[in-house]
Amino acid sequence: MNNDFVKVPEADKTLSPGKLFYNWFAANIGIMGFVYGAIIVSYRLSFWQSVTAALIGALTFAIPGWVAMIGRREGVTTFKMSRAAFGIYGNKIPNFMAWLNMVGWLAVNVITGTLLFSAMLKTIRVPQTGFTKLICLVIFAGLVILSGVFKEDILAKIQTWLSWIFGALTLVMLIMFLMNANWDEAFSMKSGSWVTDWLPAVAFVAAGSSISWSMAAADWGAYVRPDTKLSATFWNTTMGAATPLFILMAGGILLSTISPSLATASDPYQVMYNAIPSWFGFLYFLVAAGGIIPQCLVSFRSARINLATIGIEVTQKTSLIIHALIIVVISVYVLFISGNFLTNFELFLNFLGICLASWVAIFLVDNVIYRRQGYAVFLMKEDSPVRYNWPGIISWVIATVFGFLFTSNAVYRGPFAHGIFENNSSLAVFVSGIAAIVVMFVLSLFVKNDKKTGDEQHG
Repeated sequence: MNNDFVKVPEADKTLSPGKLFYNWFAANIGIMGFVYGAIIVSYRLSFWQSVTAALIGALTFAIPGWVAMIGRREGVTTFKMSRAAFGIYGNKIPNFMAWLNMVGWLAVNVITGTLLFSAMLKTIRVPQTGFTKLICLVIFAGLVILSGVFKEDILAKIQTWLSWIFGALTLVMLIMFLMNANWDEAFSMKSGSWVTDWLPAVAFVAAGSSISWSMAAADWGAYVRPDTKLSATFWNTTMGAATPLFILMAGGILLSTISPSLATASDPYQVMYNAIPSWFGFLYFLVAAGGIIPQCLVSFRSARINLATIGIEVTQKTSLIIHALIIVVISVYVLFISGNFLTNFELFLNFLGICLASWVAIFLVDNVIYRRQGYAVFLMKEDSPVRYNWPGIISWVIATVFGFLFTSNAVYRGPFAHGIFENNSSLAVFVSGIAAIVVMFVLSLFVKNDKKTGDEQHG
């Protein structure tokens, strides 16, 4: 049996643990972490409650760390392994949703980066016209799309440099915020409920960061050098992402003492800009725009991998063109035709987040119950005889429905979205994940023992 159709070739496994660390560090160095910190405070928490919520929320990157570790062990990317949990056909729906989510947020980030790039030029008195905005879009999107021609080892080197450059500049900005922070006000913030306030804050951080990044984790873990310890893959993924995110959120908690409107502002970047010296304006917007690029690189690469896993067989060049066109078309529509579209588009992507939270829970529970001895290659091949793995599919449907029952946002409110769940769609993501775990374990009691060992019999 030829494993090359499933497993990453040995010659392509070139990533060291250090490069893995910097890849995830770069992807989480963006200054939106400051906004996350301010939003944590808006849950009516004390300073120390806010800090612990930021810490626990950041450490939920252990979830993608776990996924990356499995990818390193098997040498297989994320949604190829997911075929074992859902079946070759059953996997196509969550796979498509993951692709849609990746491409969607990639377009949102390109739009945001373009606007920040345009704002950067404004600080040096470049006229703000539709033409200059178009030039900014071409440059920003062009940098992201150009990354598609590089292999994993080159991308890892780029991410390492971006980590150092934008990490250093972000640190300078963090120091400015800390120097201006009202420490007395920070320490005098009243405590909130650990259940109704602190827990939703943790859920918000996890839903907006670690859970969504789980889809891409094994896409990098599978390319780690085969002599790397599994624990090294886990810790470098987890801490590479959690470290910058926690530091930035802690800064955002203090920043909220001098810019209370940060958590609710329609343009949080402008609020932060107002909190720094005017002479730092150009570098501020450079950091803001540049910090988004590493996130785009990770999303762009995984989106193209996911499209291939769905079963759409196109050349690498064609895949690059398809994704570039989608990103540019969405960006042009939002920037030049209908800006109102962006809000509804982001809500749609948040709905997909519930579906993907239940997916990652099922993926990991399936790994614990059925794949402790490894994955059988035949389950991950496109011609696998297991077209539908019903325990995984049923668990995913039930868990996703549960998530929507508890969801509450500007356009939809589930029948159970009351009390702690009211106006808190992030907690619905947790409900979806927990429901998936429970249903998977219950269904496993009814699965015959030969089902659990079927992988080894066919491996």
